[in-house]
Amino acid sequence: MGLDVRPAPGRRRAKVPAPPPSRPTWRGRLARLDMKVSPYLLISPFYAVFLVFGAFPLGYTLWVSLHDWELASGLRQWLGLQNYRELLADEAFWNSVVNTLGMFALSTVPQLLLALLAANALNRRMRGGLLFRMGMIAPLVTSTAAVAIVFTQLYAHDYGMVNWLLGLVGVDPIDWQADRYWSWVAVSSMVDWRWTGYNALIYLAAMQAIPRDLYEAAAIDGASRRRQFWQITVPMLRPTIIFTVIISTIGGLQLFTEPVLYGSGEMNGGPVGQYQTVAMYMFEHSFRGDDYGYGAAVAWVLFLMIIVFSLLNFLFIRRMGGTR
Repeated sequence: MGLDVRPAPGRRRAKVPAPPPSRPTWRGRLARLDMKVSPYLLISPFYAVFLVFGAFPLGYTLWVSLHDWELASGLRQWLGLQNYRELLADEAFWNSVVNTLGMFALSTVPQLLLALLAANALNRRMRGGLLFRMGMIAPLVTSTAAVAIVFTQLYAHDYGMVNWLLGLVGVDPIDWQADRYWSWVAVSSMVDWRWTGYNALIYLAAMQAIPRDLYEAAAIDGASRRRQFWQITVPMLRPTIIFTVIISTIGGLQLFTEPVLYGSGEMNGGPVGQYQTVAMYMFEHSFRGDDYGYGAAVAWVLFLMIIVFSLLNFLFIRRMGGTR
């Protein structure tokens, strides 16, 4: 027989009173505070570096742009917005803006399209695929000065290989430095050659993260490779495309090294400024003209241009992808 431990009928169990709530100790409070504060402490080094090397230079440049600022003579005279008024009325500045936008378009659009097509080709199984992928990054690690020297020789008027090839098909030689549009093409081709492989590898990494099930389902439905590319690959790459477009916009509007080396170190961008960019215009007035207040105003206008065009490109890509 088992032992019956059930309470006798009619009896009720006595309720055990709940223990009083304990007050949080200082260790508990410290642990909660640590959970709330530690994330901000972990990211604080970035903001400290940005404050020193980002926000402060921006604010200081804005302050300098409101003065007649010369290092040689030590002049510091308040001008208010006079530098900006002179800047917006300067035809040479607007010429540099047009040149910058022209070379930006010729370097960014073909660069990203070629990178997308190259990444799609490298995403397939092929012999020597790793070698091709390594070769895509080779132009980026090449010295910009070496690239400029080679391209300057290629586009030389009298003995350049490009004009020689054009002569084989009956086209007259082109003066790649004197002509406004063709000088844009020459400078933009340097940028395209250097950065197409870099963007292609970024696209390739994003393509390899796309689930293969989507392509298999599309193939079962009878979709061709071209249709899979435009209806699966490109929409799935939209965040990556937005990233590359914004980065290319920032770099394209700050073109400096390639056009300077193409013009043998001159800042005027040719006899009539046919390929002088905004960055070259700023350098010419700041460091060679000793007018740092005016140069700072140019820098701030360029900064605002980068923000505006980056935002426009971002909204354009989002709208193309169907996101409002």
